[in-house]
Amino acid sequence: MTELILAVDTTHEFGSLALLRGPEVLEEVLLHSPEGFGQILFGRLGELMARHGSKPADVDCFAAASGPGSFTGVRIGLAAVKGLAEATGKPAVAVSNLAAMARFGSAALRAVVLDARRGEVYGAVYDGCGAVVAGETVTTFTAWLGTLPEGEIEFVSTDFSPFAAALKGTRFAGAAVTTAPRALAAAVGRIGYERWRAGEGADPTGIDANYVRRSDAELFWKEY
Repeated sequence: MTELILAVDTTHEFGSLALLRGPEVLEEVLLHSPEGFGQILFGRLGELMARHGSKPADVDCFAAASGPGSFTGVRIGLAAVKGLAEATGKPAVAVSNLAAMARFGSAALRAVVLDARRGEVYGAVYDGCGAVVAGETVTTFTAWLGTLPEGEIEFVSTDFSPFAAALKGTRFAGAAVTTAPRALAAAVGRIGYERWRAGEGADPTGIDANYVRRSDAELFWKEY
């Protein structure tokens, strides 16, 4: 029987869970918890698995969205996946949610952009195979545009409306824009499955967050 994958994304206000049988999505669940996912995550995970007659011990590989996003949200999802993987003795894979968003594009070059607040964006460029063309960064949208590679670019975002006006008068005017869904857990699960089958499944203690931006404590700390 094809391997069972459990994927978790709690990196933003709208999170998601997914259960996959290999690359096939059995079910994906959108979560909305403005107060955070700590109090609801394991209950919803249990409900998802129960609907499919499974339990954590049946899972062959766990996958978690590793950011960028909310610092607390990233930590909650990673901690849940690491705990389940350690308890069951199974591997775990951390997946950038920017890489997951890129899966919803169709062009050879996919510029993924996500609101990072404070007037900045998280951005990265991937090719059609999911390989990184331009690494993840946090900067202003206009500055990021100036770093994008030559070629026909497709923008992928969960909400591109705040950025659309900035394309006017640039080489990206008229560029294709694809809207990625809020629920990314299924895409995270597929990438996690592919990486695990390629031998990249990690000891759960070794997976880590992908914040891109430093925490507020690091940004505002001063040595006296």
